[in-house]
Amino acid sequence: MFEVGVRDHVMIAHSFQGELFGPAQRVHGATYVVDVAFRRHQLDELGLVVDIGAATALVRAVLSTWDYRNLDDVPQFEGANTTTEFMAHVIHGALAERIKAGELGEAGGDLVSLKVTLHESHIAWASYEGAL
Repeated sequence: MFEVGVRDHVMIAHSFQGELFGPAQRVHGATYVVDVAFRRHQLDELGLVVDIGAATALVRAVLSTWDYRNLDDVPQFEGANTTTEFMAHVIHGALAERIKAGELGEAGGDLVSLKVTLHESHIAWASYEGAL
């Protein structure tokens, strides 16, 4: 399996519901470093998994949806705890939709999976990986 990864970041605010979260029940900010791994079985005719520039632009486009937003105010997340794990899954889904819509061109059609990792600090992260 071949893999190409790109990295970006997103700055959000949010709060959590539930006593388990302690002070994080109040609105607080987070800056996630976001790693996205694109995977396919064979390289294309140019020797690529996917063009890194196109992958970077796609990730930026998806993350810009929530960048500098309070996720508590986003209707799509109403009633949800927008945990790191939850957001890794959401970002994966948004990327998968755009890839299936052809936003990475022909190379996107040969991708078999995608892994999204959100680093909430230098010691903690969460990922979601799924087939395309």
